[in-house]
Order: sequence, then C-alpha cells, then structure tokens
Amino acid sequence: MDEKRHRPPPHKHRQHRKKMKKVKNFVAECQIPSSNNCTQKSIIHFEMENTENKQQNKQEKRMESKARRRIPIENGDTGEDLVLATLIGNGDDLGPIVRHAFEMGRPESLLHQLKHVVKKKEVEIEELCKTHYEEFILAVDELRGVLVDAEELKGQLSSDNFKLQEVGSALLIKLEELLESYSIKKNVTEAIKMSKNCVQVLELCVKFNKHISEGQFYPALKALDLIEKNYLQNIPVRTLRMVIEKRIPIIKLHIEKKVTSQFNEWLVHIRSSAKDIGQTAIGHAASARQKAEEILELQRVVEEQNISGLGDFAYTLDVEEIVDLTPLYRAYHIQSCLGIQDQFWEYYYRNRLLQLNSDLQISSAQPFVESYQTFLAQIAGYFIVEDRVLRTAGGLLLAEQVETMWDTALAKMKSLVEEQFSLMNSATHLLLVKDYVTLLGSTLRQYGYEVGPLLETLDKSRKKYHELLSEECRKQIANVIANDTYEQMVLKKDTDYESNVLSFNLQTSDIIPAFPYIAPFSSAVPDTCRIVRSFIKGSVDYLSHGAHTNYYDVVRKYLDKLLIDVLNEVILNTIQSGNIGVSQAMQIAANISVLERACDYFLRHAAQLCRIPIRSVERPQASLTAKVVLKTSRDEAYLALLKFVNTKLDEFMALTENINWTMEEMPQNGNECINEVVIYLDTLMSTAQQILPLDALYKVGSGALEHISNTIVSTFLSDSVKRFNANAVMGINYDLKMLENFADERFHSTGLSEIYKEGSFRGCLIEARQLINLLSSSQPENFMNPVIREKNYNALDYKKVASICEKFKDSADGIFGSLSNRNTKQSALLGNHVVMNFNVGLLLDLVYLDAKAGSSAALLCVICRAASCFTPVWKASVFLLLHILQSFLQLRAVSLVSCKFSSQDRFDDERPEEKEKKKKKKKLIS
Repeated sequence: MDEKRHRPPPHKHRQHRKKMKKVKNFVAECQIPSSNNCTQKSIIHFEMENTENKQQNKQEKRMESKARRRIPIENGDTGEDLVLATLIGNGDDLGPIVRHAFEMGRPESLLHQLKHVVKKKEVEIEELCKTHYEEFILAVDELRGVLVDAEELKGQLSSDNFKLQEVGSALLIKLEELLESYSIKKNVTEAIKMSKNCVQVLELCVKFNKHISEGQFYPALKALDLIEKNYLQNIPVRTLRMVIEKRIPIIKLHIEKKVTSQFNEWLVHIRSSAKDIGQTAIGHAASARQKAEEILELQRVVEEQNISGLGDFAYTLDVEEIVDLTPLYRAYHIQSCLGIQDQFWEYYYRNRLLQLNSDLQISSAQPFVESYQTFLAQIAGYFIVEDRVLRTAGGLLLAEQVETMWDTALAKMKSLVEEQFSLMNSATHLLLVKDYVTLLGSTLRQYGYEVGPLLETLDKSRKKYHELLSEECRKQIANVIANDTYEQMVLKKDTDYESNVLSFNLQTSDIIPAFPYIAPFSSAVPDTCRIVRSFIKGSVDYLSHGAHTNYYDVVRKYLDKLLIDVLNEVILNTIQSGNIGVSQAMQIAANISVLERACDYFLRHAAQLCRIPIRSVERPQASLTAKVVLKTSRDEAYLALLKFVNTKLDEFMALTENINWTMEEMPQNGNECINEVVIYLDTLMSTAQQILPLDALYKVGSGALEHISNTIVSTFLSDSVKRFNANAVMGINYDLKMLENFADERFHSTGLSEIYKEGSFRGCLIEARQLINLLSSSQPENFMNPVIREKNYNALDYKKVASICEKFKDSADGIFGSLSNRNTKQSALLGNHVVMNFNVGLLLDLVYLDAKAGSSAALLCVICRAASCFTPVWKASVFLLLHILQSFLQLRAVSLVSCKFSSQDRFDDERPEEKEKKKKKKKLIS
C-alpha cells in the first residue's frame, strides 16, 4: 500500500518511459554487427539495464522514506480530513465511513473531504515527479558520454576479430586432420579389443573342454558362466557367438546328467556306509558311558554324590572320517550353479526318504536278536549323516524335513521294539536289545534328536523283563537249594572267605578268622546271594540310562518281590516238603538268619548301583519288607525243626514201654531212655550252637525241654498207664534231675545266661518238676493252700492233678493211699482225719478254683470224678453237695445236661492228643 501511495502521477510516468525509449534506441544504434561483437553488445545492454534498475530502486526508496516522514497537514484541515487522509494512506476500507455519512445525511461533506484529499495527493505526486525528472536527465547525459567510449571499443573489437579469423583458419585445418587421426585410432583400438575378446572366449572354451574331460564340472561351469555373462554378448563374430549360444544348453544338460549319476552312486555308497557310521558312533557312546561309570564309581567311593542325568559324556563324531560327503556337496553346488537347486532338494529328500523306509524294514528270515544291532546301527548312521548334511550343506535339507524323517523312524522303532519285546522269552535278550537301544538314544541325543519316546517304550517292558529275570532266578535258587548238602561251609583260605563272606557282608566280626574257618551257613547262602546280586545288577542295567534317572525305588520294589515271592517261597516249599530232617531244618534256619542279615547288603548294593547316598538306605524305615518275611520263614523253620526234634524225642521217650510203673524197688540210675535223650539233646545243642544264633539256640533248647516236660506229664495222664507207684515217681524224679542238670549246664556254657538273665532251660521243665514234687511230697495237702500252690505248683493244672492222683498207687499208710487202695478198711479211712481233710479240702478247693474260672460244666465234671475216688460214707456227703450245687446252677440258668462234660472251650489250649483223651474220659465218666 505504501508503494501505491508514493507512486508518481501517470503523466510523469509516461514522460519517463518516452525518455527511456530514446536511450534504448540510441544504445541499439551503437551495436557491433559482427558475431564477435555480440558479447560486447550483451555486456553494454546488461550494464545499462543494471544502471537503470539501480537508479529506479534508489528513487523509489527515497520517495517512500519522504512520504513516510511527511504528514501533510495544511492550514484549514479538519480532524475528519486528517482521519480520512490517514485511512486512505493506510489503504483501509472506506465503506464504514461512506455508510456512516449516508446514514447521517451528510454525503456532500464526505465528497468535499475526498476531493480535498485528492488535491493533496496530486501535489505530492507532482513534487515527486519533479524530483525524479531531474535525476533522469542527469542519467541520460551520462549515457551520452558512454556512447563515445562504445564507438572506440567497437573499432578495436572489429580489428581483433579480423586478426583472429586469419590465425584460426590454419588451426582449423590442423584440427580436422587431428580429428581424422583420432577416428582411425579409435577404429584400430576397437578392432584390437574385439580380437582380444575372441581370444579370451576361445581360451575359456579350451579350459572348459579340459575341465569337462577331467570331470571337474564346477570349474567348467564357472568358465561357462564367465563366457555367458561377460563375453558372449561382446563376441564380434556373429557365427562364433551363435555356435557358443547353441552349445551352452547342451553342455549344461550334459553336466547335470554326469553330476546326477555321481550323486546316485554316492547315495548307494552312503547307505552301505551308514551301518559302519552307526556302529562307530554307538561304540563311542559305549566307551563314553563306561568312562562315565568309572568316574561315577570313583565319586561314589569318595562320597561325592552330586550325580544326575544319563551320565553320557559329550562327544562328536566326524562323519567325514568314515564317509566322504564331497560328492554331495559338489552335486548340490553344481546344481545350484545350474539354477535347479529346488529340483535337487526334492530329488535328495525323496531318495533319502525311500532309503529310510527301506532301512526300517526287517527281514523275517533272521531272528531279531541276531539282527537288531545291524538294524539300529543302520538307523543311527542314517540320521548322523542327515544331521551332518543339515548343518553343512547350506540349505540342502530343512530342519522340518529331518524332524519328519525322525518322527517316521521313531514311530517304526517304537512299534518294532514293542512287538519284538512281546515275543521274547529271555531276560538276557531283553537286556541286550534294551542296552543297545539306549546306546542308540545316547548317540542320537548328541545330535539333537528327541529319543525320550523310545526310552519310554523300553520302560513299558520292565515288568515283563523282571518277571523273566525272576523266573530265571527262581530256577537257579531252586537248583541251588535242591543240591545243597546242608552242611556248614569250610573255608580254607582268605580268598574263599572274601568271596563267600566278605563280599556279601555276612561276617559277624571285623576280625579275620583263622583258617580253615567253618561258616555258620551252607554253600547255598553265598550261591543264593550271588543270584540275588546278579538280579540287582540286571534290574539296574535295564532301568539305567532310560527315560527316568531316579529308579532306585523301582529296583527296591522288584528286589523285595524277588526275595519274598521267589527266595522265601522256595525255602518254605523246602521246609514244608517233609523231605528234610533235623540237621537240614537246623541248617535251613541258620541259612535264613544269614539271608535275613544279607538283605541289608542287597539294599546297599542296589543303592550303590543306582548311585544314591548309602546313608539314605541305612535308616530303619528304609529296610526291605522281605526282611520281615524271612524272619517269619525262619520261625517256620524253627517250628519245623522243633517238630522234628520232638518227634525224635518221642521215639526216645517211649516211657509207657520202657518204664515199669509199678516197680517194687527204687531204680538206682534212673531210666535208660533218659540217657539216650540227654545224649541226643547234647548232640542237638552242640550242633545248634555252631550253626544257629543264640536266640534260635534258646528256642530250640527251650522247645525240646518243654516238650520233654509235657511228655512226662502226658505219660502220667496216658490211658496206657493205669497205675503207678512211688518207685516209678522216684525214677522219673531221677531222670528229671539229669535233664535239669543238663539244662543248667547248657544254659551257662552256651552263653545264654548272659542274654536271658530272667529265664533258663530249667524253667522249661517246671510242670514236670512241680508234678514230681507234688507226688513225692510228704505234705500234699499244701496243694490246697492257694498261697503255697501259687508259689510251688503254679504250673500244674488241677484237672491233670486229679487224673494223675487217681492212678497213684501208694502204701496203705501213705498220704495218697486212700486214692488208690479201695480194698482197705473203711473204718481206718474214716478215722483218718488227714484223709478226710484232704478229700473235703480238695473238693472245696476245686469248687473254688472252677467257680473263679466260670465254667459250671467243668466244675461238675471235677466233682463227679473226685466223688468216685471217695469212700462210700463220704460219697453221701459229696452227692449232697452236688445237689446243692445243682440248685445253684439252676438259679444261674445253666442246664444240667449241658453241664455233663461238654465244655470244650476249656481245653482249646491243650494239645490235640490230650483233647482226645479228655473226650474218652468224659464218655467213660458219663
């Protein structure tokens, strides 16, 4: 807006343009007509325009500064004129002012103001034009002076141009000759270059033919590629180029066929070499496993038990040490150079998959046990090669393709192993195949293959394996026990002691004994321990290196099962067969005791093989259940031994046949049969002391003596002994003293007195001793005294005493005479207060005892039997007492019929033969 306000009046501009036009015409007249003067003309024209522009810019800036500094306020200007001039000068919109003037009805005033403003602007324009006009005149004057200089310069330029034209004509001729030489040189250079290209192409063709003839296809392809990319399009000879272009596809096809043929030969070779690769790799795995086991065993010795995992050492097998993969690499590289690597990928994968499917087929003509190593080694070698190809062949195989092939092989191997394991009937074969399969797993795990499902398949067959192994051990143990001599082993040297005793921790002392050493067990014990140890080893071998690392509990379970279901069962069958005697039963009991102690060794041995801390199995709660079962079998053996001993003692103690029960004179040396019994017991105890432990020795001795005591009492109660007298009692007393002396001597000499301080062998004869003491006592009425009876006759049964007293035949003045002699005078007996007191006291005491026992039937039985021994006078009193007791029993709602000796429960704790005798007596009494 400022430029618009200070722009000169139009007539001033027109004058200025006319003057500038004159100047331009003048300058045009001064132009040089020649071509060389064009530059000079341009320079002058440019300088004039530049000068004009500069002067015009200066004038405009000067006018603008003056207009801004000057605020024309003439005399008589009103405030409205000033406002209107300011708005026009600033270029503001006058519409509001005009609208306001018309609204106020004063348009004439606004028009007058606008005219006044116009006049003022015209004055300013006129002044501005005057100022610029003077400066322009000065500029034109200066320009006229420049025209003179331009004329002089024009003449000089024309002269110089003429001279230049003369000199340039000669140079132009030379230049044309030079250009022609350059053209010739260029043509020669092109010819030389084309010749060199042809020579290079021909040299490459020669090299290519040489490589083809030597079978070096990769260098040949490089030469062919070089010809095709760098030289073919630059060959100047069209015929040569066409020949080469035509031969290139034929040559590539020839190379492809040759390479494919070589690759097919390699496929056949690699399949035949896969078995060797697999066997070598599995051999490395076996060596690494053995080395690992040796180190772990050393760690176990020093109790460094931080062991986990399969224990396989990491190793790598360089496949190229066994088989050359160069043909594969060369074929793949050449196919890549030919641009058909995709086709080669598919060709390789398809052929290798066909080979795998063929390798997974087994022949039915050969047993699997004979062919499993070759089969598994072939699979291992195949996948080792594939892993090598995957890692080194640069994309020939994809990881997904290898996984697909491995999944196929894994599924086939799993089904094959399950099928073959189900057909096998030998634990050894199962173990061999399983061991080789785990070696295969350890080998392929090093190459990143997942073998867990295959190992899980092996674990599924562990039950069958242990069943077969247990059956084999059963046959071996049964054979060992059947062929056992049941004689103590005699170890003549330390090596025998170490192999049969120390190796199974069967020693009772850490001190090495003197040789020859007589062991407390027979040869069956170490042989059985070896069988059990081999079972543990076989179980650990099968479970180790499998899918699970913590298999100790499984080994322990099957070991327990073997000891209970096999060893214990065979021993029990032998005991219950009835084909053994006393010495055999004693040796079997001793063997069981040793085997029971060997259970701790078996458990520690299993822990060692499973590589777990020994301290974890030494806790009491970690012991085998078989230990308790063997202890029960040992007790069964003791019972069988006692049965045999008792049978033998019964043969010696045929007292009813060997003793005169009514002898007239007292024997001096006792009965002869007892001497044989003592000799037999001495032999028995001596043998048992060497073989059996002290607790078993105590059981045998106490059982035999208790049986003798029971036999003596049973003999008195026997029906074959109708009567006996005091002489017979004294003879039995003498025999009993011999037995008691023997019992005391043996109890102290065997060391049992130090262990069983509160018991003794003599106590086993207590019933017979108390009976003999009662029969030979001068005061038998003391038996009726509860205090004395509890102290001296507590082992006697009053019913047995009553039956025995019935048979006692004594002299007329004897205490027991009234019980045996019914033909003596009743007056003497009636006058004998001792007899009366005894009869009544015995009767009342029996009533008291049986009332406490709570058996009414037995009470009546005893009273009736006692009444039959009394005199007729006292029988009336007794039957009166019976009548009273019958009324009492009726009040207790006990039937008299049921009371007639039918109480069988009172005799349940007696021996069967004694029960039978009691029944006969009941029938007789009834």
